[in-house]
Amino acid sequence: MSPETLRALITAGETLAVEFKGEEQGPLNDRQIIEAVVCLANRTGNDCAYLLIGVEDDGRITGARPRHGATTDPAKVAALIANRTRPALSVRIEGVQLAGVTVLAIEIPAQRQPVATSDGVFLRRVLGGDGKPACMPMDGYAVQSLLADRGLLDPSAQIVPEARWEHLDPLEFERFRRSVRERRGRSDESLLDLPDLELAKALGVVDANGAVRGVRLAALLLFGKEDAVRRFVPTHEVAFQVLRGLDVEVNDFFRWPLLRAMEEIEARIRARNREQELMVGLLRVGVPDYPERALREALANALIHRDYQRLGAVHFQWQRDQIEITSPGGFPEGVRLDNLLVTAPRPRNPLLADAFKRAGIVERTARGIDTIFYEQLRNGRPAPSYARSNEATVSAGNARKCTANARVHLFARRVHFAAGAALQQAEAVNLDAAIEANLKTLGF
Repeated sequence: MSPETLRALITAGETLAVEFKGEEQGPLNDRQIIEAVVCLANRTGNDCAYLLIGVEDDGRITGARPRHGATTDPAKVAALIANRTRPALSVRIEGVQLAGVTVLAIEIPAQRQPVATSDGVFLRRVLGGDGKPACMPMDGYAVQSLLADRGLLDPSAQIVPEARWEHLDPLEFERFRRSVRERRGRSDESLLDLPDLELAKALGVVDANGAVRGVRLAALLLFGKEDAVRRFVPTHEVAFQVLRGLDVEVNDFFRWPLLRAMEEIEARIRARNREQELMVGLLRVGVPDYPERALREALANALIHRDYQRLGAVHFQWQRDQIEITSPGGFPEGVRLDNLLVTAPRPRNPLLADAFKRAGIVERTARGIDTIFYEQLRNGRPAPSYARSNEATVSAGNARKCTANARVHLFARRVHFAAGAALQQAEAVNLDAAIEANLKTLGF
């Protein structure tokens, strides 16, 4: 690492991938260094992280103290880190001269598996309550969540101890079949004639070889009786709220199986969703406040991809000029705001996602985000916003208010998509520019 690169890292300040450890008050012990390395190894992201020893929290460069007599041997520090991490971490260490002192720069490559100290301590670099990067301890559930975020574990496929076949509701199996029937062409119709047990086996939500030996989390979420869902999946909850400023008109919470909860919220959407008629030339076009297909896809995504290891409800909030849907758990690792439309699908709960696809509720192409954007835009509404999402919550906001002239915008967007333009990320960001070009072509 060059002195210029090091200075740029220090000038930028501490981030989720850069941590300062000063030794002005005293030398760091081995445990402190190992825990800081483990913390950075378990961060979110695919780029290298850096631990800078000899830089104070406020960015002052005070230098690293020698660890091996009068000097520090980088090879010995690297060997210490490899010996006291599980799995063993291979890091790159350099002593960089800056401002007349030596800063020890430890480069930590991104890891797929969670990393612990040899004492079994798991730590992760996250934003603390004050909004600043911090190292926080990880319990067993946090480790499972990290594995799920990285696509190494399917929480919905985990066997739930003590759950039995008798805890599943035959009415929910029939509800699933009804969804398949109502969505013929989009659903897996081979499931229609299967009895309950064979249907559960076909979906992979039970462990059965003759008799049922285990019930998976996905089975309880899809088919569980209400009391069983409350008992075995205490983190599951869905809230439907209608807000008018600071006033709460509706505030209902459900701990029902997922398909039943979706049907209830869809019914409430249809009851509240108004439609306007716009004239485009001789054509009369009906434009709902919110496209139901986009809302259904966003709600299904929230239920499928939420982190069921975290406490908290999926909130469907109907506000005066927008709808906001939030779910516990941030984006899966590798999914960010700037690649949301173009990144490969990364379901947090693959078994549950597959069941929703086979029921015809969500797109079998796994491009539900595209559908949400497309339906909003083709109805002349602003693109949905995920800007309020963070590492703990995904938030999808669908606004009702049209931007610019509603009639012309609506027609221009429909012509634009009918022309076969691909819904790519860059196009979504610059959509208004494309619309302006269409308006000129159409003579508006």
